[in-house]
Amino acid sequence: MEAVNMGLLLISSMMLLGGIYLIFALVWWILQIIANWNIFTKAGEAGWKSLIPIYGDYISYKIAWQTSYFWLSFILGIVASYVSSANLNESMFLTVIATLLRIVIAVINIIYCVKLSKAFGHGIGFAIGLILLQPIFLLILGFGSDQYYGADR
Repeated sequence: MEAVNMGLLLISSMMLLGGIYLIFALVWWILQIIANWNIFTKAGEAGWKSLIPIYGDYISYKIAWQTSYFWLSFILGIVASYVSSANLNESMFLTVIATLLRIVIAVINIIYCVKLSKAFGHGIGFAIGLILLQPIFLLILGFGSDQYYGADR
């Protein structure tokens, strides 16, 4: 009988911890949405645009850099995914191509973070923060008093 009670206690404790985690994740997700909305608004775009997945990324590139790099990154991502999923005799050539495409996408994303930092008047230190801890630094941009100076800055 005591083993049953211990099992129930363990299960209820795990459910409580899971519930706390879900509440924390939901609050974090809502804060990210509000921060992105504020970033878009500061840049002169409608905040609702940040809610639409691919369109929001397109507008983010428009805010920070140029939309042509969004399309390049988007297309390279699709091609890299296709090449990775194509198991043509476990071709080493395709593996190398997929890896190179992912490196190019990573470089574009790093440059995007630098451009976003500059668009809001920050330097390379903030850009490194965006690269390494993007959700936290997007919260800083969204809830801070930063001004948008433009993509050409």
